[in-house]
Formats: sequence, structure tokens, C-alpha cells
Amino acid sequence: MNIYSKKRSWKFFLLAFASVIVVVSLWYTNGFIRRLAENERIQVELWANAISRKANLVNYTEKLFENLRLKEKRYVYLWSEATKKLIFANNNDDIEFFTGVISGNKDIPVIVTDEEGNITARKNLDSDYEQLQVLKPDESEKFTLYPPIIVPYYEDQFNYIYYRNSNTYYRLKSTLDDLTLSFLDEIVNNSSSAPVIVTDSTRTKVVAFGGDLDSTIVLDSVKLADAIAHMEDNKTPIIVNLPNKGKNYIFYEDSFLLTQMRYFPAVLLSVIGLFLIISYVLFSISRKSEQSKVWAGMAKETAHQLGTPITSLMGWIEVMKMNYPKEQAFVEMNKDIDRLKLVSERFSKIGSIPELKEDNIIIIVKSVVDYMTRRAPKKIEISLKNELSEVYLVDVNKHLIIWVFENLIRNAVDAIGPESGNININIDQNEKGIIIDINDTGKGIPKTQQKTIFNPGYSTKARGWGLGLSLSKRIIEDYHKGKVFVKQSTIGQGSTFRVVLNKKKK
Repeated sequence: MNIYSKKRSWKFFLLAFASVIVVVSLWYTNGFIRRLAENERIQVELWANAISRKANLVNYTEKLFENLRLKEKRYVYLWSEATKKLIFANNNDDIEFFTGVISGNKDIPVIVTDEEGNITARKNLDSDYEQLQVLKPDESEKFTLYPPIIVPYYEDQFNYIYYRNSNTYYRLKSTLDDLTLSFLDEIVNNSSSAPVIVTDSTRTKVVAFGGDLDSTIVLDSVKLADAIAHMEDNKTPIIVNLPNKGKNYIFYEDSFLLTQMRYFPAVLLSVIGLFLIISYVLFSISRKSEQSKVWAGMAKETAHQLGTPITSLMGWIEVMKMNYPKEQAFVEMNKDIDRLKLVSERFSKIGSIPELKEDNIIIIVKSVVDYMTRRAPKKIEISLKNELSEVYLVDVNKHLIIWVFENLIRNAVDAIGPESGNININIDQNEKGIIIDINDTGKGIPKTQQKTIFNPGYSTKARGWGLGLSLSKRIIEDYHKGKVFVKQSTIGQGSTFRVVLNKKKK
């Protein structure tokens, strides 16, 4: 197993381990949040039930006050009847009961007037009415809202009995009004931060609001209608009948905190995922940068190490030429030394930013094809097809770009092996640039390795170093801003490598 197979295994293991950590974290967090959300939901439901019960209590209290008012009214009628009976009683009549009824009124304010409004009797009045002698119409309206009870005391003469509810009744009524106001305050202040809107029976006039509700919503009729509709869709409104206010609707929904809790697991997963992606990208960039520096350093060191023996060999050949001037082997040895010098120059350029110059890519590729044809096995046929209708120039470093095509064709030769086969080089163009395809009929590349083969140190050859394609990719993509990739590959049928270079039309 090579380093990249181990790397994939470790990646899968770490990915699986990270997934387990994320799943466990989300499971625990989601369970915790779900419990918090459930507790808040229960609190809101308890609040809603408490509001309903308190509304019933307020309404029951209002009924008690209404009953008290009716009882006091009936007592005043009884008091008036007792007064009439006392006026028309005979000497033989038992007046003790009537006087008991009249004297038994200890709390209900009463004013008795004649037909002209002169006050003839008064009972249980406050200081404002103690000194009053005549009850004028405006004073009677101020004193009571109830119509007077008419009591005849002669055949054509009448007394008028004005009354109002007792002072105890009004004190209790004031308490009820305070209770109603405090009830509305408790609705909006004790709603566990849940947004609350209390409206009248028309569902348009806001009586009270509170919780997390934005006050600007209440001021905008359109926003208010939308908010009420949204709340009604989520929660059934509570209907209460409040004293002196009639039917009221209490609209509410889950608090903003509870809504945030529901989306927290998804947000947490997104944050964790984003963190992992950023971490992976940063580590990958760092690793690639280190690899690039290592390979560049190795290339410069190789060029440096080759320089000394090449210079020495050149000197020895010149010495040998003086002794054997007619020896033809020296010519071939000079060619090999030139070749070594070219290799050294190529390696030295890997370690620095190379200079690019305009050149004819067709001539460059053709020279590489001619060179490799002379050195490839006879069973392998190398052909070049040019489909360009015009001459196109590209900015290239000639020495490095030749190295790339030599390396790709050499790999194609190795892929075919000892068998006979074909290597077809096709030059074409598209809107992106010049396209050079190198197609072979070799053994093919598995899909799982089609990207890995460009990694430094990766090689399918028993004695390969895995540098050729890695340096080719660096030369094309980093120096020439082009692309090199496996266009297609089929096991047992061959592969096609594609090189794309930016073009300049001449």
C-alpha cells in the first residue's frame, strides 16, 4: 500500500470519526434543547391556562357585583314600600316591621324629595349632600343614574326616592376595575417572553401587548393583521370576557428564544461543517506549499549537483579530443552532455519563476514528437495531427514545456509496455485556448487514481519516483496558467491526457 492509499484510508477514518463526534454532539445538544423547548412550551401553556382561569375569576367577581347591585336595588324598593306603608298605616297596623326595614338601611345612600325637589329626608349621605336642601335635576343626575322611585302620600301628591349603590359596592367596584387592569398587565408581563397581543372583539383594536413583540408592529395595521394571523395559525387564541370590555382575544406564540432553540442544532451543524471545511482547506494549502518548496528545493539541488560533473566531463572530452581528434564517439558524447545540460537547466528553472516568451506551440510539439519517435520502441507508432487553421503563439518557457510533453509521451510509452500500440497527439482549440491531447492505447488508469497520479511521490511503476506528472502539473498550471488533466481513461483500452494553454492569435 503506497502513501496515497494510506492517506485515503486515514481520511475515511478521520471523516468517520468526525461524523460520529458531530452526530453524538448534535444528538446530545438536540435532546437538551428539546427538553428546554418542552419546558418553555409547558410554561406557556400553564400561563395560558392561568390566564383563562383568572379571566373566569374576574368574570365571576363581576357577576357577584351585579348580584349585589340587584340586591341593593330590591332592598331600596322594599325600603320605599315600607315607607309607603308607614305613611298610610292605621292606628291598628303593626308598624314595627316597616320601621325596622327603614332603620335597617345602614349603607345605601337615599334622598327623599317632594314634587318640587325639596329634600324631606336623607340617609347615609356623604358631606357633599348633608347640607343640600333642594335636589335639582343636575344634582340628581350627579347623585345617581337610577330613576327615582315614586311614592304617593296623598291622593294627588307624591314623594320621590333617589338612591344609588352603597359605598361598599363602589369600593368593591373600584377593586374590580383595578383587578381588571392588573389582569391585562399580568397577561403581557408574565408571558415567559412569549409575544402577546390582546385585542377587542373586532380583533383590530389592541388593548394590550407585551413579551418579545416589536412595538412597531402594533402601530402598523398591516403588520398587526399579519402578526395576528401568524399567531392564530400557531396557537389557538384565548377568548376572555372582561368587565366593561366585553369579549377580548389573547393571541400569543412561542418566544423568540424557543424559536432560536429549534434552529440551534442546524446552526451548530453548519458552524461545525464550516469550521471543518476551512480547517481542511488551510491545512491542504499549507501542505501543498510545503510540498512545493520541498520539490523546488530538490530540483535546484539536483541542478546544482549535476553542474559539477557535467563541467568536468566537458573538460575531459576536450582533453581526449586533443589525443584522438578523429574519434566519432566524442560527437555522441557531446550530444549526451548537451542533454545533461538541458536536464540541469530544466531542474534549475523548477526552483524559480521561469521567463515566458511567445513561441509557436505547433513547432514545439512537433519537435518533441520527432525526438520521442526516434527513442520509442519500434512497435509503438507516434503520430501528430494539427487541426489549427491558423498559427497561434503562446507564452511559454520552451525548455519546460518540452519537458512536459516528453514526460507525457514517455508515460504513454510506459503505459503501452512491450506490446504494440499507438500514441496520437492532436492539436486543436476552443474558446479557452490551445488544446493538446495525448492519447495512448495502453493499460488505462482507474478512476480512483486519475487525480492522485498528479500528487508528488505517487507512481504506479515499480521503480518510479512519482515526480514526472507532479512537476508537469506545476509547470503547466503554476508557471503557464494552463491546465493538465486526465480527459478520459478506460482500463485495458488506454488514456487521454489533455493540456490547455492560453493562446495569442498572430
